[in-house]
Amino acid sequence: MDLKHKRIILASGSPRRKEILAGMGLDFEVDTGNSFREEYSSDTPHEQIPVLMSQGKSHGFHRELADDEILITSDTMVLCRGEVLGKPKDREDAIRMLRLLSGHVHRVITAVTLRDRSHETTFSDTSYVHFRELSDSEIEFYVDTCSPYDKAGAYAIQEWIGYTGITKIDGSYYNIMGLPAHRVYEELRKFQ
Repeated sequence: MDLKHKRIILASGSPRRKEILAGMGLDFEVDTGNSFREEYSSDTPHEQIPVLMSQGKSHGFHRELADDEILITSDTMVLCRGEVLGKPKDREDAIRMLRLLSGHVHRVITAVTLRDRSHETTFSDTSYVHFRELSDSEIEFYVDTCSPYDKAGAYAIQEWIGYTGITKIDGSYYNIMGLPAHRVYEELRKFQ
């Protein structure tokens, strides 16, 4: 992919998203300046929430894009048994979320918006994650040692709980980390 004449801007402070883009061999900079407030109506269909958040973050970017810039914004949502699981508010909320995920299959939906001065595209990717039954002591150990407070659903697949608690995934591993790398690559090629 030849994007040598483009500057890629990742509008996210997520270390996982930075790791994924770097792993794809892309040169990029991080700029998180944004005026978007992450709010949505209670009657918004679950699958549309990440799309609306990703688009909102793109259009809430704090400045106009230059001719040679491509902005990447995204949003990841965990959906389990009809409940949207965002980032936990505190320890008790993280424990509650992990108890909900324990022994069940949940969906991880990540939406991504790519935008330059003349093009914009938004897409989403869904992965299904199977958790084994987790004991309360395992859940508390994870919450107390891995600080899951900046992670949708209160967990990260690449941490202890992913190694020991996840029995199967259907879909993209990187989508669960926060950015569906294969789709980002495909769509960025169209910006060449």
